[in-house]
Amino acid sequence: MNDEMHIAAMTPVFPGSVDAAGRPATLGVLGGGQLGRMFVHAAQRLGYFTAVLEPDAQSPAGLVSHHHIQTDYDDPTGLAQLAELCQAITTEFENVPAQALQTLANTRPVAPGAAVVGIAQDRIEEKAHFVACADASGVTCAPYAVIQTPAQLQAVLDERTDLLPGILKTARLGYDGKGQVRVRTAEDLAAAWVELGGVACVLEKMLPLTAECSVLVGRGWDGQVVSFAPQRNVHVEGILAVTHAYEGNMPPALATRARDAAVAIAQQLGYVGVLCVEFFVVADGSAHGGLVVNEMAPRPHNSGHYTLDACDASQFDLQVHAMAGLPLPQPRQHSPAIMLNLLGEVWFDASGQRREPDWSAVLRLPGTHLHLYGKLDARAGRKMGHLTITGPDVAGVKAVARQAADLLGLPGLDVG
Repeated sequence: MNDEMHIAAMTPVFPGSVDAAGRPATLGVLGGGQLGRMFVHAAQRLGYFTAVLEPDAQSPAGLVSHHHIQTDYDDPTGLAQLAELCQAITTEFENVPAQALQTLANTRPVAPGAAVVGIAQDRIEEKAHFVACADASGVTCAPYAVIQTPAQLQAVLDERTDLLPGILKTARLGYDGKGQVRVRTAEDLAAAWVELGGVACVLEKMLPLTAECSVLVGRGWDGQVVSFAPQRNVHVEGILAVTHAYEGNMPPALATRARDAAVAIAQQLGYVGVLCVEFFVVADGSAHGGLVVNEMAPRPHNSGHYTLDACDASQFDLQVHAMAGLPLPQPRQHSPAIMLNLLGEVWFDASGQRREPDWSAVLRLPGTHLHLYGKLDARAGRKMGHLTITGPDVAGVKAVARQAADLLGLPGLDVG
């Protein structure tokens, strides 16, 4: 069920090394999006060659990698080519076919492994894991029910009205608010299940939230674990909008609990790689201790992009170290930071006309770090890039973040 079955076969892949055939040390990634692009940059900075398997010819990661294998993720020929090129392989998104990871793991170290990615792909399995390790982690998930059949739906309607109001979520392929419907009544729930296609779902009780946060954990093949401090996140219509990463972004005791819980969840999985665990901070602290676990992502995460500019080792550095079997440095955050997610809407004015954001004014602000992902087609909801603001003190970072948000046409965001 975890990655540890491969530990004995894992020999560190050192940057700059060559194999017996004279081929350079090469790290591979399934997926060509922006997370893959930032992974490639981190690996190349250390001296590795990189290979990306991604069907899109213009993918952000494929455009900057040494090798771009342009096939579907489950294409046998493409997977064989990736395994031939690479000494270790990872993934940049959780919806890659788990069987593809298992195929690669037959001949190469793969981190994270197919079994744990499979858990993260299915909300039913994911929530069962959170419940199973609640004693070790000290937190559990919100009350929920599984709905896979009409009979289970009827049972919830008859017996679990305590879960309403709630959120009905598809068990698979939901992200950034997709595959989710808020329901307040039994009638809403029945209609929502039909709307979602009658597929396997979980109904999750809506809790009185005061905040959302996430924790990034890095775990090596040898069980070594390091982590970043929790970051507080603000979502708009289900998509991350702002990340607050600085001391005092949430109560210290709660931050410690979140960090300890994320480490415990990674340990219980026998996880290898970078794992992001997302939490809800809830108002009814007496019932939940103020914290419930929401979901996990078996990869670096949007909320951790600030680590590229505010820490001496980023989440992508840890991803490279973990998969290659290198020691994991405990990252140190040297600057308070706020990250603004840049969606396609930033490229359009109030009347819907395409425009270029005023990068000159934005980049004139102190401590701004712009990261665009190489995507040419701006669309509503599409992640085009992010802007991180760092500085010597939290007050100054918040002030610049407010200015940047106004310049980008993002007024009203919770930037402090």
